[in-house]
Amino acid sequence: MTSLGDTDLVDWNLAVATASRIARPGPEVSRDEARAVVAELRRHATAAEHHVREFTGLRAVHSDTPVLVVDRPGWVRANVAGFRQVLQPLMTRMRQRRAAAPGGAALTAVGSKVTGVEVGMLLSFLSSRVLGQYETFAPAAPGLPAGEGPGAQHAGRLLLVAPNIVHVERELDVQPHDFRLWVCLHEETHRTQFTAVPWLREHLESEIQAFLAEADVDPGALVERLRQAVQSMTGRGGQSQEEAGEPARAAASRAAGRGIVDLVQTPRQREILDRLTAVMSLLEGHADYVMDGVGPEVVGSVAEIREKFTRRRQTGAGRLDRALRRLLGMDAKLRQYRDGERFVRAAVESVGMDGFNRVWTSPNTLPTREEISHPERWVTRMRPGAA
Repeated sequence: MTSLGDTDLVDWNLAVATASRIARPGPEVSRDEARAVVAELRRHATAAEHHVREFTGLRAVHSDTPVLVVDRPGWVRANVAGFRQVLQPLMTRMRQRRAAAPGGAALTAVGSKVTGVEVGMLLSFLSSRVLGQYETFAPAAPGLPAGEGPGAQHAGRLLLVAPNIVHVERELDVQPHDFRLWVCLHEETHRTQFTAVPWLREHLESEIQAFLAEADVDPGALVERLRQAVQSMTGRGGQSQEEAGEPARAAASRAAGRGIVDLVQTPRQREILDRLTAVMSLLEGHADYVMDGVGPEVVGSVAEIREKFTRRRQTGAGRLDRALRRLLGMDAKLRQYRDGERFVRAAVESVGMDGFNRVWTSPNTLPTREEISHPERWVTRMRPGAA
């Protein structure tokens, strides 16, 4: 039996149960329709692998990572497993610090329940919006220690969330066959990125761990920074924006487009986040560029799909949805798609696909956040003989 001192800071089982209980039901489909959708998504995932490889010139070192077609609770369970994997070092540090404090073990036991419910509510919200993802940090298969076995360094899985794909294709009123293949092209590009570039997963994980290592394990310090962040959105020291003047209004305007995670960072974390933002913009933009580049050959209605899907991304479902997206930093995610795609397009137009693929050579050839906005600077840096 696990002692209180060993209790995790998040009750992950409660998080899964909460999310599964309150997640909105997917669209109504018959059992036969559901089976047909699952079968078609699997076929499209297989076909997309060939299309992406031919378009990008990237060759997967290990192409046997699994493809899972899941429902919303299945997506929640898969992501909780990934969260536990990535957050474990930070959780261990915080648990040890809490256990050393008077009454810390009991507080952890109680707090983990509260946090589990909160995480579950967040996952429930997200589970109805994600169409698919390459689960980069999936735990190793049962019985196989991490880092062992063929392809173990690429332990990810490709997830396709069937009810969400059906919901969006109906909402947009697009051709289901085309839309499903179009989504698979995007997600297969992510799988190709990580399976064709052996160092990418380890690099991304090391950056995330460096970010987490800088996190304050003192809850009081975290609360203080959060208080300061909230003040920056309304003015200094409790003043309104009008009382604080133009600098406060400018600060509030900058803060309005950032999520809570952005607002409670240390300066060192902001440096790391700049690098992570550049990498994620590259990966998301590359996937969007590929899905649209392959599209005209295999997705007859790609232009209609892109137009309607982009409009949906920008507007969201309603006022509450937009507020939650901003709070969670999801608006920044949308900017990553847009800015990253522009970077990839400009780079490929300048130096061709082979020249662009130099980006996958090493961490040093990845674009900086500034270069994402100014692709010509990355092109110049990549020229032979450039410093």
